[in-house]
Amino acid sequence: MSTGATQNGGALWGGRFADGPSDALFALSRSVQFDWRLAPYDLRSSLAHLSVLESSGLLPAETVLKLRSALKELQLEVASGKFAPIDSDEDVHSALERGLTEKIGAVGGAIRAGRSRNDQVATDLRLYAIDHMLAVAGQLNSLCEVIIAKATEYSDAPAPGFTHLQHAQPVIFGHEIAKHAHAFQRDLSRISDWLDRTSVSPLGSGALAGSSLPLNPKATATDLGFTESTGNSIDGVSDRDFVSEALFILATIGVHVSRIGEEWCILATTEFGWAKVADAYSTGSSIMPQKKNPDIAELARGKAGRLIGNLTGVMTMLKGLPFAYNRDLQEDKEPLFDSIETLLVLLPAVSGMIATTEFDRAKMAAAAPTGFSLATEIADYLVRAHIPFSQAHEAAGACVALCEKTNRELHELTDAEFLAIHPSLTGGVREVLTVAGALSSRTTAGGTAPAEVAKQLKDLTAKNGEFIKLISSRAAAFSGMMSA
Repeated sequence: MSTGATQNGGALWGGRFADGPSDALFALSRSVQFDWRLAPYDLRSSLAHLSVLESSGLLPAETVLKLRSALKELQLEVASGKFAPIDSDEDVHSALERGLTEKIGAVGGAIRAGRSRNDQVATDLRLYAIDHMLAVAGQLNSLCEVIIAKATEYSDAPAPGFTHLQHAQPVIFGHEIAKHAHAFQRDLSRISDWLDRTSVSPLGSGALAGSSLPLNPKATATDLGFTESTGNSIDGVSDRDFVSEALFILATIGVHVSRIGEEWCILATTEFGWAKVADAYSTGSSIMPQKKNPDIAELARGKAGRLIGNLTGVMTMLKGLPFAYNRDLQEDKEPLFDSIETLLVLLPAVSGMIATTEFDRAKMAAAAPTGFSLATEIADYLVRAHIPFSQAHEAAGACVALCEKTNRELHELTDAEFLAIHPSLTGGVREVLTVAGALSSRTTAGGTAPAEVAKQLKDLTAKNGEFIKLISSRAAAFSGMMSA
């Protein structure tokens, strides 16, 4: 994919070809319909490359002046939509070079000295990915704020906790909601780490072997906001780890959002009746006038499959590539573009859904002790009386069995029945057979005791504030680089 003479109707290659590409080849090869997203980043990297060509003395001052002026004009015209690709453009690079030559003639092609589309597109895609992963991180920050606020709102609301979709133990419902913020903060941490690993500039790698021209890849890297230039030119043009890793992060975010969607769908059912999703975040039925469907929650589940599919597709494409650049790598862009754009639409909708959902406190509280969710309290009571947990577990199970047989709840067993099951089950066991008692006893770090939930929410808020500062700082630095 290295550059050659400008032939074949504006293509950046073709000097050794007698004929232009067939219509079928051009249709298959053409990528400008999707890689035009890279245009702002291509122009910015071209300006950085031009600075190196200028400082090395490879271009006369007059040519540099013309090129810089034309590139800056194109930046404005691309941003406004005045300049756009046409049918004969193969890709974003050829389209922009066409723009240069239309403005200043054949001298526009001078920008290609010491540069290949191989290192050019690898640089552009990194810049695009950094810019948009910062945008995703910003949306995650906002989503975490919404989740923490909703968890705080219900930080005094008891509810059943679930495992296997069965009642397990009582929890504070704010504790249940807050778990999602922990997942998204892990995603933010992954993005932060990814940004560090991705901050490597391939520009200067050429087609694969570097350049014989006196270029300065480190200076170009600094100009573009990267922390370093690639240490191996072959790796520089063929590395797409940053794409596959970004897609993994995006897919993981999708899975975390999908779990919220599943829970909201369940809690909004008539059978549960816990969640009231706001009208603004629901839809109706074209035939059943009574319906109110949690479509955002359902779409959140559905989009996860798409995000996972994009990751799988790119990983499969990458697995067998030999040596340096191969045209297969054209297939790295659409999945990345799609995953990013999908989440940038999905995350605000999910944030709005969560922020406006109301939960039925009375119904959740009434359900908290049902399903024998306090059985573990009996076992723990016996452990505190120095009974081995294996025996304590058996005794608590026997209490549940008796209740099922006689259609009662645990607190309704008599003192005599408790003692008959185990001699250490004295009347004091009733003191732990309350939801309030069960909640207040879960004081281990990260547990559901009210004081622990309050501490958790305070820590989540502080950590989210740190991420907001970090992401905002990096986004401002990137924006400054792009406008330089």
